Formats: sequence, structure tokens, C-alpha cells
Amino acid sequence: MYFLGTINAMSPIHVCSNPEALYQQAAALFVRFASEAASTRGRFNVALSGGSTPRGVHKLLTEVGLRERIPWPQVHLFWGDERCVASTHPESNYRMTEETLVTRVPIPLENVHRIPTEKAPLEAANDYEQTIREAFALSKDNLPRFDLVFLGMGPDGHTASLFPGTTVLREGKRLVIAHCVEKLNAWRITLTPPVLSNAAHVVFLVCGADKASTLRKVLQGPYQSDLFPAQLIRPVNGTLLWLVDRDAASLLNNTEERV
Repeated sequence: MYFLGTINAMSPIHVCSNPEALYQQAAALFVRFASEAASTRGRFNVALSGGSTPRGVHKLLTEVGLRERIPWPQVHLFWGDERCVASTHPESNYRMTEETLVTRVPIPLENVHRIPTEKAPLEAANDYEQTIREAFALSKDNLPRFDLVFLGMGPDGHTASLFPGTTVLREGKRLVIAHCVEKLNAWRITLTPPVLSNAAHVVFLVCGADKASTLRKVLQGPYQSDLFPAQLIRPVNGTLLWLVDRDAASLLNNTEERV
């Protein structure tokens, strides 16, 4: 384990030889944190990400060997963000997870807490915030503490549905926000920065040469969170890990391959 950068100077960055090695590391962390949380508190709360990279992680979690090591009855699935499309839509983060994970493991359906995108965006965000408050038994001003949050990062530096230049980046009170992303001309629903930064463990999964330039700016450049929202995620009392493949890490300084 080693450390890089300015903004994330205390955050370990693991450079993986290829995406498959990254998937293996992420799946191993899921198993580890799920087992620890279930044994100590009887419940494992994880917020999942969308995109293509999680598919590879989900595939490993459903395979014989790992699947049996996960206490599925104690696992509770949430989502870091969602597109405002039907849950059956090809672009739905929930649909991807349902197809690649939920239907392939013995997790109770009542433990799957999807964002209700069949409702109008603002109503869906309010309902999901209430779902989280009830699931974590939160008082009015408290934040949930997820055991694990998986996040990705786009070539523009966005994470979850926290996009550059959007007002949600400065949200300090709400747990969940619905907002229209002008560059996409589409509504998104997302957990807010304080929620993501309150997790016990945050793991970024970043693959691809198209992310290399931005990854260098996020990890080794100045703090410009309005331009690179991924910089906002700074665990208050938890750990932050970047799992990146060789292509994504190609422009970082002073790195070496670890896994």
C-alpha cells in the first residue's frame, strides 16, 4: 500500500495490472467488509455504483467460492445514484445490478433498496431519503454510515451523479438530491457528498485510458472540486481506496503496480 497526491495524500491507490485484477480486488473487499459488518452488527449496508466496471465485480460475487462466503441475509443493497428511467430501462443502474447480482444470489428482496424512479424525480429523491432514514434509524440531523460505498469516476471527473459545476456539489443538509444535469439534458438522483464521505469505507473503481488525464488531476493536482467532483469524497472517519487499472494510472507520477 502506498500514497500519492495532494488532495488525497492519505488515500491508498492500488494500481491493478488489468480490469480483471481490479474486479478481483473489489470483490475481495466486498466479501471482507460484508463478513466483518455482519459478524459485529448483524447487517452490511453497501451503496453500489452504476457503469460497466461493477459488472465484472458482480460476476465474481455470484461465482461458486465467493458467493458462499457472503452473508446474504444480512446484506442490504442501496445505490449511490440512478438515472431517472424505468427500472427495466437498459440505462437503469438498478436493472444492471438486478441482472448481474440480485437474481443470482440468495439475498432477500426486502434487502434490496432501489431508488423508485417510477415516480417524479423530486418525489423519488424524497422517498429514497426517507427509505435511508428508516433503514438506518436516523434522527433528523444524522447521516447514514454505509459500511461500503463503491464509486466510479467519469472522464470529466464526476462521481455518482455529482457533475462538474452543479449546485448539488454544495449540498450540506439533504441525503438524496434529484437534479437536472444540463450537459446531459437528463434528471439524475444521487446521494450527496456528506453521505458518501460519511461511509466507513469508500472504494473508487476506475478503468480505462480515457480516465488517465482526469485521474492525474484528481489525485495529483490542486483541489478543484467544482471541476472534479470526485475530489469532494473525503471520508470523515473512514477509509478511501482507489482501485485503478494500468491504463487509468498511466499518467500518474511515482506509481508502481501492486496487484
